[in-house]
Amino acid sequence: MPPASGRKELVAANVFGVRIPGMELGYFIECRGLAVEVEVHEYAEGGNNEFVHQLPGRLIYPKLELSRGMTTEDNLLKWFMQTRVKAERKEVIIDIFNTYGEVHRSFTFDQAYPVKWSGPTISVGGSGAAIEELTIAHAGLKMA
Repeated sequence: MPPASGRKELVAANVFGVRIPGMELGYFIECRGLAVEVEVHEYAEGGNNEFVHQLPGRLIYPKLELSRGMTTEDNLLKWFMQTRVKAERKEVIIDIFNTYGEVHRSFTFDQAYPVKWSGPTISVGGSGAAIEELTIAHAGLKMA
């Protein structure tokens, strides 16, 4: 049963999907780099040795690193290969779902393109799932 109107629901961080316009990239098991930071410039004022000004600079966005179990679908590798000569910049949307399967929160990253794809580690004695990873550079988090 959905929460009562006006009540805030905590967001579970274990079910999320990634999409770009025109292409569903799928569900992932991990996302790293969902962050924004303000660069700080320190300015020591002459004649005052006890104080350093902390001035805000530009916003810094790390690359997104996505991991998922490998499937027969190869959209991640296809998108990466399309951008190897010229970056095909798109919006990347990360949707976090609530326990009812509804989109609870979305994060949109502007002018994103893949910069690294990694396939699974293959080992004769291995028994784990095959994992593929995609690293995405972007121009920042878009606010609605």
